[in-house]
Amino acid sequence: MNQQEFYNRYQRQLILKDFGMPAQQKLQAARVLVVGAGGLGCPVLQYLCGAGVGTIGIVDDDVVGLSNLHRQVLYETGDIGKPKANVAAEHLSKLNPDIRITQYGERLTNKNAPGIIADYDMIVDGSDNFPTRYLVNDVCVMLGKPFVYGAIAQYQGQLSVFNWRVAEGQTRAVHYRDVFAQQPANDEVFNCNEAGVIGVLPAIIGTMMAAEVVKMITGVGTVCAGELLTYDMLSQQVHKFVIVPDTEVDQLLPDTANELYDFEYDEGCTTGNVFEIEPSVFTAWWQRKDTVFVDVRNAGEQPLLKGFSHINIPLAELEDRVEELKQHNIVLFCASGKRSMKAVQLLNRLDDQLNVYSLKGGINNWQQTQSSLL
Repeated sequence: MNQQEFYNRYQRQLILKDFGMPAQQKLQAARVLVVGAGGLGCPVLQYLCGAGVGTIGIVDDDVVGLSNLHRQVLYETGDIGKPKANVAAEHLSKLNPDIRITQYGERLTNKNAPGIIADYDMIVDGSDNFPTRYLVNDVCVMLGKPFVYGAIAQYQGQLSVFNWRVAEGQTRAVHYRDVFAQQPANDEVFNCNEAGVIGVLPAIIGTMMAAEVVKMITGVGTVCAGELLTYDMLSQQVHKFVIVPDTEVDQLLPDTANELYDFEYDEGCTTGNVFEIEPSVFTAWWQRKDTVFVDVRNAGEQPLLKGFSHINIPLAELEDRVEELKQHNIVLFCASGKRSMKAVQLLNRLDDQLNVYSLKGGINNWQQTQSSLL
């Protein structure tokens, strides 16, 4: 593209106050990965392509279906049955032939995600399932990559920017688990196939997501980081909620690449949480001889529990001390139940024959009903 064509294509942006050629050059040099080329991914891809983002990656292993077309307007009826990543790249290249598009016609997994995400400046999560969403978050936190989050259902949507910059007075940037610590069970949240979605909603949220990417790259405006934006199409109401980092949820994050490779994200979306026990069961099991109770908090964390036999093995030491757990049943507990659930996942990966349980809600929950036993 010669200089005149460049100016003509981006002229409406170039004349903007506080934008100009410096911002356009930043867009041209940027590398953005879009996970999911569906309802949210389509408008994101179209507007980032039109804006002149120099390199765009597309991750999607799905094919175009007839039911997609009412909201995924990047595709046409003649595209039905074709891989979305390929079709999206073809249409985007026609919109702006001067950008570079890389296609990943595969599902993002804990095996390929680190290598793919590492090659980009920022990530846009337009996925439609919780395992992918949590995987994107955890890899971005591990690699220090910011990502834009969006979600839709029926007539409502959400938007935020995670793992961006550390706010004043906070020790780290907020991430997705600060809002939604663990994956819900399959029967707890309906997806768009079950609940439905109005066709224009993904376009609204998707263009908001694209706007956040442009702001992050160019430095114009205020990025929606540290806040969760909710949008109701029926009332056109927008609300923002401040997100505060919850250091407790950091225990749920894979700490190393090897731990990430062993983590089964699909396990989080099961019917019900079969590994948790209620406080009343926790207390009733104190007398069982075939059960060991393990406090996975760090040594000395309050409150200290009395009245039953238990051992303290901090979560960070659990894998190295697993041989100490010889009983038939293992009950793990911590302050809120988050670290103990991570410990359940760890022990089940090490030995799927173990009967491992976590105290639901942790000591904080149990304390409310059993305070007299402390």
